[in-house]
Amino acid sequence: MGEFYRMFYSLENDIRELIANTMEELHGPNWWGDKVPQAVRDNVKKNKENEDSEGLEARSVRRIDYTTFGELGEIIKANWDDFRGLFSNCSIPRFEKVIKRLNVARGPIAHSGYIVPEEAVRLKLTIRDWYTMIG
Repeated sequence: MGEFYRMFYSLENDIRELIANTMEELHGPNWWGDKVPQAVRDNVKKNKENEDSEGLEARSVRRIDYTTFGELGEIIKANWDDFRGLFSNCSIPRFEKVIKRLNVARGPIAHSGYIVPEEAVRLKLTIRDWYTMIG
């Protein structure tokens, strides 16, 4: 399972970087407050407050690092016009399908579960689909 954790860790952080870099380039340093859906901003605030109240060191100075995987997809969908050129091989329905499959596959990986061999193949293909969409 460690192989899949590393794969998903890299994928999720690649997506965070894609979003942060694209949005800052197009909308400047205040993109978070201007372009991120309110529900995502609220959840990030809650996540940060929960960690702060437990006395944990901040994991990041960037708010995007407190998002869930599903929220990353919501940010892209909410700003599809900004990402459309990056996803030139993709429509919104295809994007949604790939993100949903990745999010479902993420569950057992993130929660120390097990992926049967057939699902391991499907996960690798879906990750390939992601990188193909932004190709």
